[in-house]
Amino acid sequence: MKLRLAIVPLAMLVGCNPDLTVDDTGDEHLVDDTLYAFESAFEPGTSSVSYSGQIFRQLLIADMKTHLGGMTNRIDQGSWYPVAGEVEAELGFYYDFNSDAYGSLEHAYATSGVPLQLTYDDVSSGKDLVGKTAGNDETGQHEDWSTEFVGWEAEGVTTPESLVRHWFAIIDAQAVDWANGDVPLSPSGNPVPAVYVDAQGRDYRQLTQKFLSGAVAFSQAADDYLDDDIAGKGLNSPHDAADEDAPYTPLEHAWDEGFGYFGAAATYPQWTDGEIAESPHADIDGDGFVDLLSEVNWGHSQNAAKRDLGAVVATDFTAAAWGGLHAGRSLLAETAGSPLTDDQFAQLQAHRDQALGAWEAAIAATVVHYINDVLADMGAMDTDDYDFGDHAKHWSELKGFALCFQFNPRSPLSHTDFVELHDLIGQAPVLADADADTLDAYATDLVEARALLGQAYGFDSENLGDEHGENGW
Repeated sequence: MKLRLAIVPLAMLVGCNPDLTVDDTGDEHLVDDTLYAFESAFEPGTSSVSYSGQIFRQLLIADMKTHLGGMTNRIDQGSWYPVAGEVEAELGFYYDFNSDAYGSLEHAYATSGVPLQLTYDDVSSGKDLVGKTAGNDETGQHEDWSTEFVGWEAEGVTTPESLVRHWFAIIDAQAVDWANGDVPLSPSGNPVPAVYVDAQGRDYRQLTQKFLSGAVAFSQAADDYLDDDIAGKGLNSPHDAADEDAPYTPLEHAWDEGFGYFGAAATYPQWTDGEIAESPHADIDGDGFVDLLSEVNWGHSQNAAKRDLGAVVATDFTAAAWGGLHAGRSLLAETAGSPLTDDQFAQLQAHRDQALGAWEAAIAATVVHYINDVLADMGAMDTDDYDFGDHAKHWSELKGFALCFQFNPRSPLSHTDFVELHDLIGQAPVLADADADTLDAYATDLVEARALLGQAYGFDSENLGDEHGENGW
């Protein structure tokens, strides 16, 4: 169980502040298991924690989603008439971000208070999304994503990056058509609700955000920074000396980068699941600002809390993920400056496995949640409660998250099961213009997909829900 939100002294938030609180003797750093805060072994009194680049990419993903959300109104209000390629360029602003050209611009992330960092450069610089998309790192990938990427069937889509750009192109073409008065219609004959929703019930805003959370954040954590398959990289990074002039070892920094992609606030255990789910940012230290580096719960860390909050049979993905990440970093802080022994390395691997296991299980639980939403949407067809936009949104969140599993080399979901999962989910939802047999068959496929996930991740059957998508996540 989490503690209630608590005010923490500014000096304790060492993820972004240089000072540390020490005990009365001044000899030993106080390690608090509710804080991601660790002192440098090389510069006493200085933090050894650094993951601003990962938060920067969390910010880019969030801002891209916000930008997409405002696109329909810009066209409908007559203030914008996009031409071919213009929308792709606008989305490329975030995906291919150029700090030299745009780092001084203000970001769009809205917080409950004034953000401490107002511009992109205030968070980090020299970072983008494309370079960290699965398949684009020079080393470290457990698959060749130019040949092994699966889950989306479309001409020209062969890699994670090509899928992102494929979706950009679809939104671009639809935006041009929309501005010319050619708006797609849902099966009921009504216009689709937004420029990023197509007539087949795919919401490309949700697909893009959820897919990037996997192809960038989860992939980078699971298949790079917390992986141990390549000498000198990830968990095999050096730990016997500082990383040049930095106050941390390369291994400490790799672990921090994995933590940054999970997205938890530095005080994560001090928040309730409800607080994380409903208001993931807060001025914890009372300085009048919300620090994007330490006082925001981004992406996957927020989804984990949502699933814990909605479980019928209690789960604690948040505590398990935090426990693994914090325990592993504590071990590294205690041993910095010396190579890990075999036993210590095995402990670190176990902490990694706990953290990634809980992280991926939370993603799987989220897929179960959206399967249930889609089943409920299908059950509401031909009633006043049915909403085509909600149906498209739910299916796209389901599909986007479900594409994530392939990026973890230690996923409990086998490749065979992954392929089957996406065969069952399909490439678009089955909509109200389908015949009854087709609708029934697809609902059966979704229930089977949900059961497949339940078996792979060991979920309690009561959390899976019934055939109507009720009484579960």
